[in-house]
Amino acid sequence: MDKQLHIVTHDVPWPVDFGGVVDLFYKIKALHGYGIKIHLHCFTAGKPRQKVLEKYCEAVHYYHRKTGLKGIAYGIPYIVQSRSDSRLLENLNKDNYPVLLEGIHCTYFLQQNKLQHRKVFVRLHNVEFKYYHQLAVHETNLLRKFYFKRESRLLKKYEAQLAAKAKFLAVSKEDEACYKNELQAKDVQFLPVFLPWDESDCKTGRGEYCLYHGNLSINENENAVHWLLTEVFNQSAVPLIIAGKDPSPALTAVIAKARNAKLIANPSEAVIQQLIREAHINVLPSFNITGVKLKLLNALFNGRHCLVNNKAAEGSEVEQLCTIAETSAEWKHAITNLFNEAFTEEKIRQRITGLKEIYNTDKNTQKLIAWIY
Repeated sequence: MDKQLHIVTHDVPWPVDFGGVVDLFYKIKALHGYGIKIHLHCFTAGKPRQKVLEKYCEAVHYYHRKTGLKGIAYGIPYIVQSRSDSRLLENLNKDNYPVLLEGIHCTYFLQQNKLQHRKVFVRLHNVEFKYYHQLAVHETNLLRKFYFKRESRLLKKYEAQLAAKAKFLAVSKEDEACYKNELQAKDVQFLPVFLPWDESDCKTGRGEYCLYHGNLSINENENAVHWLLTEVFNQSAVPLIIAGKDPSPALTAVIAKARNAKLIANPSEAVIQQLIREAHINVLPSFNITGVKLKLLNALFNGRHCLVNNKAAEGSEVEQLCTIAETSAEWKHAITNLFNEAFTEEKIRQRITGLKEIYNTDKNTQKLIAWIY
């Protein structure tokens, strides 16, 4: 008998041009490879239809995301209310296939008790109320800070109400523990993120620079760059390349004034991957402990040394594969040591062994299929 599945995504999962759609697309691709017939439902605020998705799905439906005032409702988080198109419910009700909701974002009809008597799974991208709290902490724009605080407050109540209504699939052990212990979820499992990398593409030897990469329009990442420039590389002779999407004019100006730093704005995916492979150290501090840092996993699969703090490594289960430092003095010391240490074949073997224990696409796909069916 054919195994069929509805997947509802908070965004169009192609092109894979930001971290939030990596797990979505490569999960769809993996399930398709195991013969699952997927009925995909995508919310979009303007992204066009993507022919590529039709290669992996039986059908692809698109729904317009309500933005601005239309996405606001009393007591419901904006990320949820803005994805409440009634046509989605109509399409889901045409059969009784299991439903995988990607993110708390897509759970409006689950919370409204419109998906009772269905097998429903919710993929947790983060513990969202904690994620929005972190965004508020790092935001300097007062209007955006107010929005993030409001959204965090609404999400905490909303996620607690939702916790008994479905089976949850967490991207990290920390998120799994939070849903079990703080939100009293009855059924939550750890399922590692699905990735485009199955084997290592690391280079041995030595690179000539350190690299920080990420979406530079996100306030947490901008703060990380400021910290690296002012606290770690402020007196260093080691070159630092900063690469990422949509840096603000203010950040661009700060980097331009730095003695030994260079900005590469809006690089292509190919350029990013080359920068990661050629760097001697991928430096990836984080001030946010929620979810999984996909840029760290990318650096581990494809780069040489990875230097992080505990907040960056937590959740990914890869602490033993990184060099971890906390204070700026520890970071400076680690950079000095690592920059004089060649990256070897033995280090690559150790890294891939560790990564494949957790981020094994075949094993994790089989596990997901067993849970659903």
